[in-house]
Amino acid sequence: MIAYLIRRIAYAFPVLLGVNLITFMLFFMVNTPDDMARMHLGQKHVTEVAIAHWKRDHDYDKPLFFNKDTSGAEQLTQTLFWQKSLKLFVFDFGTSDAGRDIGYDIGQRMWASLAIAIPVFMVGILVNISFALLMIFFRSTYLDVWGVIFCVILMSISSLFYIIGGQYVLAKLLRLVPISGYSGGLEAWKFIVLPVIIGIVSGIGAGSRWYRTIFLEEINQDYVRTGRAKGLAELHVLFRHVLKNGMIPILTGVVVIIPSLFLGSLLLESFFGVPGLGSYTIDAIQQQDFAIVRSMVFLGSVLYIVGLLLTDLSYTWCDPRVRIQ
Repeated sequence: MIAYLIRRIAYAFPVLLGVNLITFMLFFMVNTPDDMARMHLGQKHVTEVAIAHWKRDHDYDKPLFFNKDTSGAEQLTQTLFWQKSLKLFVFDFGTSDAGRDIGYDIGQRMWASLAIAIPVFMVGILVNISFALLMIFFRSTYLDVWGVIFCVILMSISSLFYIIGGQYVLAKLLRLVPISGYSGGLEAWKFIVLPVIIGIVSGIGAGSRWYRTIFLEEINQDYVRTGRAKGLAELHVLFRHVLKNGMIPILTGVVVIIPSLFLGSLLLESFFGVPGLGSYTIDAIQQQDFAIVRSMVFLGSVLYIVGLLLTDLSYTWCDPRVRIQ
């Protein structure tokens, strides 16, 4: 097990380096530091002296990959790639173009994202799997047919409709919760209830239909027919056998959601004014603060790789036939 973990961690470094290199090229070769300076200073009446001052103040006045004006190791370390990208491997996110500590901002904002993402993640999986098992239990009946139609209808509705509709009905008409905003401490619950409900409801269609497809494939396997032949009740077959053997594809899909637990929901946090990492990224894109965007892209890549590793480890718990060698 230890050797497997070490090997997987070693494999992750080339992947992260590739993601880092591609991100760096997109930000610094397609959009050069001179272009960044013009964006922040304004396109009109910008002198070369002002651009040079801005690049020096924000440490963008170095070569991209190789500094021929220095000697020794500084030819590599005194470059933009080393100082702006490779430092991310030790989670040194540096400062934003506005001068704020990115690492401190991430540490402060991730709790608001987790307050919304974890309930949506946990309750959403429970609701989707329960609804999918209900359709499987009543498969080939009107309940199953109307359940699939209901899922398709939910899938066809835009996420913006759920957000605007929830704000109008629950917040404006019924006045059960605030329309937007956020407060720390125990008062935070009334601000996150509506985003959590919308996050769960908007995911029922796609999630339940996908789980139903997984369970339909398992329900026709030989071991299910054997269980029924032994006289097992249908509910026992569904929960003891079908659900357990369908966990591997479920875990594979869940790993995609893991980065969003920390990085937040871009739409929900922006519409509800929640100061999480999702709104942090949106604000950075709008303000063209590429230091923050680079950090969030790298952090998302790390979390995705960690999720893949946790998924492989969880396979051994769900299926005894899987062994980590």
